[in-house]
Amino acid sequence: MSPKNDLSTTDERNDVVSGQGRDFNSSLAPDGVERMATGTVLAPAVDILESEKAITLLADLPGVERSGVEITLEKRILTLRAKCGVKPPEGYSVLHTEYETGDFERSFTVSDEIDANAISASVRNGMLTLTLPKRAPDKRRIEVGG
Repeated sequence: MSPKNDLSTTDERNDVVSGQGRDFNSSLAPDGVERMATGTVLAPAVDILESEKAITLLADLPGVERSGVEITLEKRILTLRAKCGVKPPEGYSVLHTEYETGDFERSFTVSDEIDANAISASVRNGMLTLTLPKRAPDKRRIEVGG
């Protein structure tokens, strides 16, 4: 992904997510544990942008509200989980939908260059914006003895 490998999707490591928009009920979770989720679990489409100061993830989560999003970071694995709560307005029923509904899950490996304590997230109109600031480079002068 990034030339500095600040962030990699688990797609590249072949251990969690194996593709976009597929049913992952039978796929393997980290450490080889089988998922026990009921219903469809989708991998959201994610754009990853990099600047000098941060990595930004933009994840498509149609039908998801802020209260339905859970983001965790454990042992350098950043996991996005979201519950989709799309319901038609009262008095209406769904005749046709253009996108598959279900819950969302996607995991990424985060490098040590990311400041885990400064990560921020927001959801607006079905789009999750996750900002992962980079740590300031460690720089110090080392005196040479004689």
